[in-house]
Amino acid sequence: MSSKSFSLTIKDKIKPYNKTIKVDSDKSISIRSFLFGSISNGISSIRNVLESEDVFSTINCLKKLGVKIVYKKKQNYQIFGKGLGSYNIKSNSKLNFGNSGTLARLILGIITSTPNMNLIVSGDKSLNKRNMKKLIQLMNEFGAEFFPKKKYFFPLRVLSSNYPIGINYQSGTSAQLKSAVILAGLNSYGLTQIIEKQKSRDHTENMLKKNNKAMKIVNKKNKIIKVIGKESLDKFSVDVPGDPSSAAFFTALTLLKENSVLKIKNVGLNPTRIGFYELLKKSGANIKFLNIRKVNNEKVGDILVKSSNLKPLRASKNYITSTMDEYPILFVMSALIKGKSYFYNLSSLKNKESNRVLEMQKILKQIGIYSKLNKDKLFIIGKNIHTIALNKVKVNNVFDHRIAMASAILALLTGVKIVINGFDTVKTSSPNFLKIIKTLGGKFEKKKN
Repeated sequence: MSSKSFSLTIKDKIKPYNKTIKVDSDKSISIRSFLFGSISNGISSIRNVLESEDVFSTINCLKKLGVKIVYKKKQNYQIFGKGLGSYNIKSNSKLNFGNSGTLARLILGIITSTPNMNLIVSGDKSLNKRNMKKLIQLMNEFGAEFFPKKKYFFPLRVLSSNYPIGINYQSGTSAQLKSAVILAGLNSYGLTQIIEKQKSRDHTENMLKKNNKAMKIVNKKNKIIKVIGKESLDKFSVDVPGDPSSAAFFTALTLLKENSVLKIKNVGLNPTRIGFYELLKKSGANIKFLNIRKVNNEKVGDILVKSSNLKPLRASKNYITSTMDEYPILFVMSALIKGKSYFYNLSSLKNKESNRVLEMQKILKQIGIYSKLNKDKLFIIGKNIHTIALNKVKVNNVFDHRIAMASAILALLTGVKIVINGFDTVKTSSPNFLKIIKTLGGKFEKKKN
C-alpha cells in the first residue's frame, strides 16, 4: 500500500469523447514473468512491464531471495535466473507481499518446495485479511509447514519441504491456486497432475508451453496438466500486453456515455479473461476486437467501443472465472441500466481485496439503488442514468483498487459527488488510471490524507 495516501473527489459528469488510448500493462502476466524468470536458466527479458506497486512487491521479494533483476529502461527488465531450487535467504527473514494475492500464492508455490526455507511472510492490511486456507492445505501436501498451526491469515511462518513430492489436484475457479501447484510441482520430485474441473486463467500454462519437458497438457473432457518435476526451464522473452481488466473500466464509461467512441490499443484478449466483454455484447454493447494476433502464446488485439443502449445484465455462474476482476464495474453498470440485472456464483468475491459484493452494495445504496444478495446470487434494480439521486457519496478506504475505480466511473457517468478515500490503492494495478481519465476529459480533485 502506498505511503502517499490520498482521497479523490469527482463531482462533474464527463463530456462525450472520441479517443484512442493505451491502458496499463497486464498485472497477471507481469508478475508471472518475473517469477518464472527467477527459476529459469539464463537471462530472461520482459518488456512493457506493469510498473505498479504489486509488481514492485514482486521484484523486492525476488531480490531478497537472491535473484538478480536489472532495470534496463522504463518498463524493460532482465531477470538472471539460476534455475529451480535456487532461492537463497537467511532463516527468519521476512517477506512482504504488499497487496498482491497473486504474488503471495504463486511465490509460496516456489518457496514451499525450495529446500531450507524458514521465513516470515505477510502482506498489507488488506492481504492480511484474506483467507489462505486452501493454499496452505495444498502446500502441506507437498510437505511444507505453516505456523501457527490452524491459522490461515498472514503473517505466518513457512517451513519449506526438503523433499517435496508431486501431488494430484483437481483445480477450481482459482488460477492462482492452480499456478501455485504448477510452480510447486516444477520444484518437486516425480509427477504433479492437475485436472481442471473448472476453466480458469491459463497465463501460467501459456508461459510454460515451450518447456514441454517440464509440462504437458492433455485436452480431453477436462484439461489435464502434467508437471514433470526437476526439469530445467529455458530463459524467455515476453512482451506484456495491456490489461483487459483495466480496459474494462474505460469500456464501461464509453458504453454508457452518449455519443462516445474509444479505441483501446494492444490489449490482452486471452479467452479466459474476456467474459466481461462477452457478457456486455449479449446485452447489446457495441464492442469489436480488431487487429487480433498471437504474442508469446497470448491473444492480443485492439478494442473498439461505441456508446450503446444496453439491456439488463444476466451473468450466469459460468462468467465468474473469466470476469473475476470486473464485477465491481459490472455492478455499477447494472445500476445505470434500467431493469433488473442478475449475477450468480459470487462466493469467491468475498475473499478478494475486500468483500466486493458487500462494498459495492453500500455504494449503490447511497444513490438509491436497490440490490439484494441471497447466498451467492445478487440482483440489482437499475434506473435510468438521468434519474439517479444526486446524493453525496462517500466511499471508505477498503484497500481495493477495483472498488475505487468503479466508484470513479460511477461519478463520471452520473455527476454524483463522490469522495473516494484511499484512492492511492489503485496504484497496485493501474498507476495510469487518472492520467487516462484526464485524457478523456474527466475532472477530479486529489487531497492528501
